[in-house]
Amino acid sequence: MTTPVVIAARRTAIGNAHGALRGLSVDELAAPVLRAALDDAGLDAVDDVVLGNVFGPGGNPARVAALRAGLAVPGVTVDRQCASGLAAITLAASMIRAGDAEAVLAGGVESASTAPFRAWRRDGSTEPGEFYSRAPFAPAEIGDPDMGPAADLVAREAGVSRERQDAFAVRSHTRAVAAQRAGRFDAEIVPVAGVVRDERPREGFTVERLTRFRPAFTPEGTATAANSCGINDGAAAVVVVSERVWRRLGVPGLRLVGSATSAVDPNRLGLGAVPAMRAVLEREPDVVEFNEAFAGQALACLDAAGIDERIVSPDGGAIALGHPWGASGAVLVVRLFGTLVRQRRGARGLAALSAGGGVGVATMWETA
Repeated sequence: MTTPVVIAARRTAIGNAHGALRGLSVDELAAPVLRAALDDAGLDAVDDVVLGNVFGPGGNPARVAALRAGLAVPGVTVDRQCASGLAAITLAASMIRAGDAEAVLAGGVESASTAPFRAWRRDGSTEPGEFYSRAPFAPAEIGDPDMGPAADLVAREAGVSRERQDAFAVRSHTRAVAAQRAGRFDAEIVPVAGVVRDERPREGFTVERLTRFRPAFTPEGTATAANSCGINDGAAAVVVVSERVWRRLGVPGLRLVGSATSAVDPNRLGLGAVPAMRAVLEREPDVVEFNEAFAGQALACLDAAGIDERIVSPDGGAIALGHPWGASGAVLVVRLFGTLVRQRRGARGLAALSAGGGVGVATMWETA
């Protein structure tokens, strides 16, 4: 009776970096989402809070956000790069399975807008040295490419054409705009700072328009600003409980039926999720939420795992909605909850994503 079940799932609207959510720290973004998810679940308290975060200030943002939300629990912060939010949920599920907890709030948060500047300390100096934009994903002698050039490499080796990438990006925006108009995001979005609508989705994107964009990362590459994700702010959280608690509450939910974490060559970091997806895929799910960091990279992963791209991100993915790094994996589960539980558009769903350093996380869910 310790099977993990998600019984509530909420998120902020996803804001563009230095956009509508620019003034909020990670704990200020996460706290209202934690409180809303807990209220939705009908619970007074949880045993712990687990949050993914990549570029925050340190100091255990999960604990700070929990306190801001009025929760007297320890809190733990997870960094598995872009997979941090989903890794946080799988960690919470492991706590449930082990019997160490009955109810855990889990998810992720990122504020690219307020992320601190970072600099290496050199030769014992008390002054900042060279500023850097990201931490190393792998030792330099192994290979530690930036994500854009690595995405171009993966797409080229997988034979994913520029035309197919642009069509995938157009579909993501078209679906996201349609979902906004239909109100399919309304039940999951927590108003924060008056923001109730994802900023990034664009109307009027066509393949013809996207052909005008030049390669963004390598001269002969196929990843562009239009068929890649943005840099974003946002938070997402779910309430994970034991099956015993779920049965007592008598509410609908998502039961975790499989999870895996994998790693590949860091030079092909975009493929990190492929072994994990293969490990949890028994049959094709009804819905797939795969993080669309780059269209070419996402398509290469889906092809390698044998997944039909048409069932991916039915209401648009990260190319349209945005990619708030530490939160994105949790956003995938919030979206699955909205599609499978609130809207009853299927019974089985996959959430997966690749992350810096060549790692990946995949989870399989079914309605409970």
